[in-house]
Amino acid sequence: MPDLVREPLVLLFLGLFALLTVASLAGRLLSRRAGVPGAAATTENLKERVASWWAMVAVLGIVFALGPLATTLLFALVSFWCLREFTSLTPTPVADHYTLAVAFYVFLPLQYLLLLDDWYGLFAIAIPVYGFLLLPLVSVLSGETRDFLLRIAKIQWALILAVYCTSHVPALLLLDVPAARAGNFGLIAFLLLVVQGSDVLQYVFGKTLGRRRIAPRVSPSKTWEGFLGGGTAATLLGGALWWLTPFTPLQALAVALAIVLAGFSGGLVLSAVKRSLGAKDWGSMIEGHGGMLDRMDSLAFAAPIFFHITRFYFAT
Repeated sequence: MPDLVREPLVLLFLGLFALLTVASLAGRLLSRRAGVPGAAATTENLKERVASWWAMVAVLGIVFALGPLATTLLFALVSFWCLREFTSLTPTPVADHYTLAVAFYVFLPLQYLLLLDDWYGLFAIAIPVYGFLLLPLVSVLSGETRDFLLRIAKIQWALILAVYCTSHVPALLLLDVPAARAGNFGLIAFLLLVVQGSDVLQYVFGKTLGRRRIAPRVSPSKTWEGFLGGGTAATLLGGALWWLTPFTPLQALAVALAIVLAGFSGGLVLSAVKRSLGAKDWGSMIEGHGGMLDRMDSLAFAAPIFFHITRFYFAT
């Protein structure tokens, strides 16, 4: 990684560690002053989220330092875990076990191997075309027709969301973007910070100012105040991070707004899926956050949009 590219990323991670240090200290102070039971629970949840962020930022810093292979493998593991959570929460009949095996052990590794081989043409269509056609064929060979459409749609949905959409994060490493000030890793950092920053800021604004719920039956915690306040703050955050990207400050604001809207849509849609299954979280892997898919739902929707905006308008 050239020094001109490495320096902005080093500064970024130093800034993140400083911010997390302040957040950790603030969490301790708030926990001492939280006398109301509801406030105490919110403060404790916030402390758990900050602790999880320490781990996530540290892992990202390590894989960024190790390079493209480590970063791609990290997201391959994330896809595996998200696919596992999705299929675990939606039990699969014996007739579809071979179909699940094809999803886990054929299409998931194939998607990331295509990234490592820099084969964008097949990467773009392997799952949405060939996976779409092959998975129902594997299921139909079992001879079980009961709820066939619902069964196969669930597996296809899981594969698209957990693997295809998520793989567009490391796919940013394929792009040739000469004007990217912090290189391709800067693009990934920009995407992750805006998506996760939006989630955190919407949570904070919703807890402090939230009154009017957007979709009470789908996600009771999502409010208009949280969405507008947190989304605006995250968009401004993206504008402030323009120096990581090939964007001008105004372009960074526009791209960040697209990421915020896509991420919010992902969170809302996946909340509807969870509610239909009678679940609050996809899992309990990350303390204070739920499962891996609870952290990746926004990113899964935002990553393909950010990738194609960058590819169409800024890559050579």
